[in-house]
Amino acid sequence: MNDLQQYTHQVALQAREASRLLVSVHGQQKNDWLKRSAAAIREQSEFLLAENAKDIDRAPEYGLTEAQIDRLRLTEARLDGIAVALEEIAMLPDPVGEVIESTIRPNGLRVSRVRAPLGVVFFIYESRPNVTADAAAICVKSGNAVILRGGKEALSSNLAFHSLLAAALEATGLPRHAVQLVETTDREAVGHFLGMADLIDVTIPRGGKSLIERVVREARMPVIKHFDGVCHVYIDKAADLEMATEILINGKCQRPGVCNATESFLVHRDVAPAFLALAGPQLAAQGVEVRGDATVCDLLTHARPATDEDYRTEYLALMVSAKVVDSLDAAIAHINEYGSHHTDVIVTNHLPAAEQFTREVDSAAVIVNASSRFNDGGEFGLGAEIGISTDKFHARGPCGLKELTTYKYVAVGSGQVR
Repeated sequence: MNDLQQYTHQVALQAREASRLLVSVHGQQKNDWLKRSAAAIREQSEFLLAENAKDIDRAPEYGLTEAQIDRLRLTEARLDGIAVALEEIAMLPDPVGEVIESTIRPNGLRVSRVRAPLGVVFFIYESRPNVTADAAAICVKSGNAVILRGGKEALSSNLAFHSLLAAALEATGLPRHAVQLVETTDREAVGHFLGMADLIDVTIPRGGKSLIERVVREARMPVIKHFDGVCHVYIDKAADLEMATEILINGKCQRPGVCNATESFLVHRDVAPAFLALAGPQLAAQGVEVRGDATVCDLLTHARPATDEDYRTEYLALMVSAKVVDSLDAAIAHINEYGSHHTDVIVTNHLPAAEQFTREVDSAAVIVNASSRFNDGGEFGLGAEIGISTDKFHARGPCGLKELTTYKYVAVGSGQVR
C-alpha cells in the first residue's frame, strides 16, 4: 500500500475499534464529554479564533465569495453558539438502547426492537467549521465513531476544534479515536474511504452537488444525502394572502443560501392578481429577481420570463421562479415533477386542500401555513442534525440522533425451543 492508502486504512480501522468500544459507554459519560468540550471551546476561544484567522487569510486563494468567507469566519458569539449547541445535545435523551416496541409471543418469548448505533460514519463537508463540532457531537452521542473530512479552506479551524474534542475524549475516558479528522487535503483520500465498506457503515456528504454526486458514484456503503433543495410554496385559492406573502418572503429572503430556502412559488389563478400585487413589491424591495411564466410577467412588470430550467434550479440567491396554476392538482403535479423532494409548503385555509397536498406531495417535509425554513432538526425538536436527507432509506428529512441509529431485535426466553 502507498502512504495515503495506509493512512486512510489506519484511520478507518481505528474508527471501527472505537465504535465497538462506544457500544458499552453509558449516556452520562458521553454527556460529560459534550459538556467538557463546550467548556474547552469557551476557554480556548483565543486559540480557535487565531487558527480561524489563518483560514480567513487564505480564503482568496480558494476563490471564496464573501458569503462563503462569512460562513467560514468564527467570532466570540459564534463560538459561544457552538458551545451552547453541544450543551443542548447533552440534554437530549440518549437513543442507544431505547426499546422501540416490545411484544410477548404466545409461547412466552419476549421480542423487542431496540435502538443501536450505525457504527462508523464517514462525514464529508465543506466550509463551516462549526459543523466539525456539531457532527462529532451528534455522532458520539448516538454511539457512532466518526471520521470527519472537512474542506481545505477550513483546515486550520477544523484541526483546532478537533484537538479540543480529542483532549476531552481522553479526559472523560471515551475512545480517543471516536472522533478523527482527516488531516490530508488530498482528494484521493476521499476515494479510499469511500471504498472501505468493510470498515465504514455509512457516508454522509454535506456540500455542493458535485461533491455529493462524486460520493454517490464512488461509495461502496450506504449514503445519506440530498442533491438539491428546490423548495416550493403553493398559494392556494383559499389562502390568507397576507400570511402567504410573509411566508414567501421569509422562505426566500431570511437566508437565501441554505437548502431549505424557498426557490419557487406557485399561485392559484383565482388569487394570482391579488397575491402578486401584495408580494411583488415586497420581493422587489428585498432585491429578489422573479422569473415567471407569461401570466406572472404580465402581472409583475419587473419579472423576467422563466425557462423550464429555472423551475428545476436551486438558486441559493435572491432569485425565485414563479408560475400561475389552474388547480391544486396542477400545483402538486408541478412540484412532484420539478421539485427535489426536500421541502414544500401549501398556504391555505381549506382543510381538504391541505390534506391532499400533504398526502400527494412526495417530499421529505411537507408544511402547511408556515415557512420552508422550518425543515430543520432544531426547529422540528430533534435537537441537532447532521444534515437533511431526501432519501427514503435509511432516513428522511432532518437527521438527528435517532436517524443515526438502526435497530436490532432482542428476544428473551425461558428455554423455549422451536
